Amino acid sequence: MRSDPLHGGHGPDPRSLTLDRGDALLLVVDVQERLASAMNPAALAAVEKNAGVLIRVARRLGLPVVATEQYPRGLGHTVPSLRALLEEAPMEKLEFSCGASQEIARRIVSTGRRQVIVVGMETHVCVFQTVRDLARGEFSVFLAQDAVLSRTEENRRVGLHLCEKSGATLTSTEAVVFDLLGVAGTPEFKELSPLIK
Repeated sequence: MRSDPLHGGHGPDPRSLTLDRGDALLLVVDVQERLASAMNPAALAAVEKNAGVLIRVARRLGLPVVATEQYPRGLGHTVPSLRALLEEAPMEKLEFSCGASQEIARRIVSTGRRQVIVVGMETHVCVFQTVRDLARGEFSVFLAQDAVLSRTEENRRVGLHLCEKSGATLTSTEAVVFDLLGVAGTPEFKELSPLIK
């Protein structure tokens, strides 16, 4: 554990609680049309908004963005509001975990980044299994709680608990944005802060 002048080297490793824009990527898991139609509309709208904010921020700050689709023939493609923000087409998978898909796992590893900000659905299935595999691979995982969703709130809560037990840091869209920005008054801050008002 590295020494920290404020904390004397005690407590959790600060790397697991500090986002570094030079070491982070955004992973958008399976926010797909047919899956979305089964969600609570108000909760879905919030997740679409927050995931959209994080995609915009990631692109502006130079973070890689990797998006996935679970069996798109059956579940449809990424919802249009998010698809329009992506520079690269979502990667297709049959595995529930992005980490179990060799192609997606290779894409994540190829970025050289060791911190992964995760958003998407469903929290207790594909998101949890992905988080578990990332943590096993010694990635630092940051789960934006307000940008993940399940068909039921109970399963969403179960998923959040399982992700935290797997080693993820539970956070929020706003916390992620301000952690990545780090300082007020910059052109980036002035451009991006209106997204979270």
